[in-house]
Amino acid sequence: MGDDDSFLALLVYVDDIIIIGPNLAVIDGLKQFLHGQFKFKDLGHLKFFLGLEIARSSAGLVLSQRYYALQLLEDSGYLACKPAAEPMDAKIQLCADEGSPLSDASQYRRWIGRLLYLTITCPDITFVVHKLSQFLTKPREPYLQAVHHLLRYIKASPGQGLFYYANSSIQLKAFSDADWSSCPDSRKSMTGFCIFVGDSLVSWKSK
Repeated sequence: MGDDDSFLALLVYVDDIIIIGPNLAVIDGLKQFLHGQFKFKDLGHLKFFLGLEIARSSAGLVLSQRYYALQLLEDSGYLACKPAAEPMDAKIQLCADEGSPLSDASQYRRWIGRLLYLTITCPDITFVVHKLSQFLTKPREPYLQAVHHLLRYIKASPGQGLFYYANSSIQLKAFSDADWSSCPDSRKSMTGFCIFVGDSLVSWKSK
């Protein structure tokens, strides 16, 4: 790290490395240094990383998990299903002791795990996935039906993702909401927030 022009950021996962910085000459210098320490393959501009797909243009950058979402739909048998317009039926209120327990909870848990990873680029399903993850200990039939509905929603736009503008302002904006004492089991509040840098969504959470 030095002045702004020589800043570098590295993301390392096992044997995969992403190098980010504003100066290509500095990036090339780091790659030459790394190449002198060990063998590695330079794949050029970032296009795919751990299920994330990256598309670049002069307008900005798009992050999506289209291939990951399609693979999830195929593995669950919902690749040819009828799409749903919303991630969850607004009339349904899931409770901890409602419905029959599932005879095999392992499949439900696997789906929730994979759906949690999909929330990296799909903030629109975050609330539903976090809600369904509350029932991992003793999943029941209504929760499984809600997962099926969510899969149908994902089928409607599997390539949906996040767009980061190339010329956005650096103004920080945040929005939050709370549904007071609405949880039927604990009477706790349901809250959520999202944070933007300019017009680009950078952080969100539903709890």
